[in-house]
Amino acid sequence: MFKVFWAFVKKETYHILRDKRTLLILFGMPLAQILIFGFAVTNEFKNAAIDVLDHSKDQESKQLIQQMQSSGYFKLHNLLKSEDEMEAGFKNGDTKLVMVIPANFSSALYSNTGMKIQIIADGSDPNNANTLVQYANQMIHRFQEQKGDLSSNPYKIPIETRMLYNPQLRSSYNFVPGTIALILLIISAMLTSLTIAKEKETGTMEILLVSPLHPLIIILGKVTPYAVLSFVDVILVLLIGYFIFDVPVVGSLILLLIMSALYVITALSLGTLISTASKTQQDAMMRSLMGLMLPSMILSGFIFPLTSMPLVLQVLGHLIPATYFIEILKGIMLRGVGLEFIWKPFLILVFMTVVLLLLTWKNFKIRLQ
Repeated sequence: MFKVFWAFVKKETYHILRDKRTLLILFGMPLAQILIFGFAVTNEFKNAAIDVLDHSKDQESKQLIQQMQSSGYFKLHNLLKSEDEMEAGFKNGDTKLVMVIPANFSSALYSNTGMKIQIIADGSDPNNANTLVQYANQMIHRFQEQKGDLSSNPYKIPIETRMLYNPQLRSSYNFVPGTIALILLIISAMLTSLTIAKEKETGTMEILLVSPLHPLIIILGKVTPYAVLSFVDVILVLLIGYFIFDVPVVGSLILLLIMSALYVITALSLGTLISTASKTQQDAMMRSLMGLMLPSMILSGFIFPLTSMPLVLQVLGHLIPATYFIEILKGIMLRGVGLEFIWKPFLILVFMTVVLLLLTWKNFKIRLQ
């Protein structure tokens, strides 16, 4: 029996390796995704254009402007002459933020006379505006600490902010685990559903089913090469994340691979379930895209926080396996936690896998009849 199974797996593997399009999806897509998400899609700001309205024009105000630029987060776009010019930069889309420095900035800085620096941001993009304002506030506060005697004011409470697990707020720490979850889902579920649907579309599935091979051997032979190649992709993405984007694996690598194996089985179960309900490759592709890829990208917490979504979308998000796998990946890779901290998402993935396998088996038997 094992020889038959092994021969079937070798046949499927040769078929995959001869198909250039499949190879491109298997290895080209993960490389492209990890590089695009790592370099292009980022929440960090660099050289955001700002305008400055300097009413003071003294030495300290120039030093503040210089410090804002030297941080690398902001780039001076325009020195405004009056308040009437402030809106023009926003309307043209050339300016992300305006800083208004009051008159007598130098004397107010050293005397603590209630000086206020006004920060104006473009609220049409709330997330960007909020982040830019926070950056600007931190830099102005740091400048005041360097120049002013804040300790002499009894009503000022110094604030110390710390960021655990990602002190530099690198976006790659979020995108690399999310990309791993997405890649495993695409390769394990989408390609599996496509390859089985292709057999049904070309009529070769009926030939296989009437052969001496047990249906379980046929299904396992189909999905095993994709499971192995998915692990190759996991290791590939982890190496790229570590050596190019400095994303560490603080926790146990063995536990990480075991959890990845569970997620691969879950995704394979989804793929085979989709294939039992699809008659053509196009049908399988549409079901995979609409049912797996888009919801996993949007509702899993990969890009947008799940807790900030409406209740209905939060419920849908908790039905997606990627939601729990991303939680597991971040726990192991970034926080270095063990199974005692991730047992809940682990058990949910196990439950999902059992339910999906039962549904697949039931649906497959109905199709055979």
